[in-house]
Amino acid sequence: MVHSLQFRLLTAFALVIVVTIGSIFLFIYQTTRGEISRFEERTLEIQAGRIEMELSQYYSHEGSWEGIQPFVEQWGSLYGRRVILTDNQGVVVADSENKLLGKPYVSDVPGKPLFPQFEMPMPLTPGMPPAPPSGTDIIGTLYISPELSPGAGFTSLRILSMAIGRFFLWGGLMAVAIAVAITFFLSRRILAPVKALTLASKRLGRGDFSQRVQVKDKSELGELAEAFNSMAGDLERAEKLRRNMVADVAHELRTPLSNVRGYLEAIRDGVIKPDKKAIRSLNEEAVLLSRLVDDLQDLALAEAGELKLVCQTEDVSALVNQAVAAMQAEAATKGVSVSIDLSDRLPSVNIDYHRISQVLRNLLENAVAHTAQGGSITVAAKQQDNNWVEVSVTDTGEGIPADDLPNIFERFYRVDKSRARATGGSGLGLTIAKRLVEAHGGKLEVQSELGKGSRFSFTIPVAEPDSGTTSPS
Repeated sequence: MVHSLQFRLLTAFALVIVVTIGSIFLFIYQTTRGEISRFEERTLEIQAGRIEMELSQYYSHEGSWEGIQPFVEQWGSLYGRRVILTDNQGVVVADSENKLLGKPYVSDVPGKPLFPQFEMPMPLTPGMPPAPPSGTDIIGTLYISPELSPGAGFTSLRILSMAIGRFFLWGGLMAVAIAVAITFFLSRRILAPVKALTLASKRLGRGDFSQRVQVKDKSELGELAEAFNSMAGDLERAEKLRRNMVADVAHELRTPLSNVRGYLEAIRDGVIKPDKKAIRSLNEEAVLLSRLVDDLQDLALAEAGELKLVCQTEDVSALVNQAVAAMQAEAATKGVSVSIDLSDRLPSVNIDYHRISQVLRNLLENAVAHTAQGGSITVAAKQQDNNWVEVSVTDTGEGIPADDLPNIFERFYRVDKSRARATGGSGLGLTIAKRLVEAHGGKLEVQSELGKGSRFSFTIPVAEPDSGTTSPS
């Protein structure tokens, strides 16, 4: 529960509310305390003026400060401040705390000089303030402690708690309740797709690759769900291809192995003599097995990125001419014509000659196999831009259905579902060709229309000037 997202959301909301209310309360407290301080200052001025007036009246009536001590003590008790009165010689004549009587008094805070009421000078000019009396007219000095009462802060808190404290309390409780409600509904909305993703991930990890998550949210969670569905689709497709590959490998190996076993059993039982014909048949089956194993090994190396290429500067025209010459006899036997269309001044290319020849031979073999008698095949090469040369094989054969085009480069995939050997190979040729071209940095593409033929094209890199031999993986 402590580590759940719902609990974290609730904690975050509650913390934000508490911090906000605490900040507001602190601001109001500081403002209230400042107002109380200013109020006490104004009160001090009023109290000082009142004491000053009463002291002046007392001195004017009595003619001396004798008997003033009780009054000063009463004022100190009434106003909660220390009141000290000195005569015109600076000797304390009254102290609200009754500690400094008869002693000279020196204060860091200036006192208020007192004058008899009947000696207050009148202004010389109407509207002008009266001139200060001379020093001989001073009858004493009044000192009142200026410190604020120690309970100012407490008073501020008490005012806050009594006036608005309950509103903060109820407001905080309501805010927390609202936060809980929002967290509940928001967490359900957020956690629902997360829980769905978690459950689907667990099932996917157990091998159920059909799992998909239905999330209509267009936020980051929606993108995460789409990414999960895409991943699940890729895994499902990869698992299907893996199973198909295992079945296809078993199928491709079973036929030549069964033939070899049949020949060997027939020879053992004396049905067939171990003559040249039988040995030639066994050799053909062994060659098929060896070729299939080699193809599987090349494919595994290419997909693992460990296929070693010995690249060097080569003449693409010579490569095309040699590949076409090797296929002329087979094409002529089937009644298919093969022509070459090469651009002038083709640049040299940086390739592994053996591997690119393997690609071109594979494309030519497929073209011959799927082109009927009287058809034609054209092998062309042209510079695509400054960095690439495009080589293409175009035939007038049967073409490829649109539904099969996306899968034509998959392992063991063949348009001919009957798997007759007359239609060619084990279904690995195009897959290996694509991986070999991609290992050179190029790409292999196909355009085809059913009944109108196909065009396979691939790109290979132009050689850099003065480039030497390289061995990329």
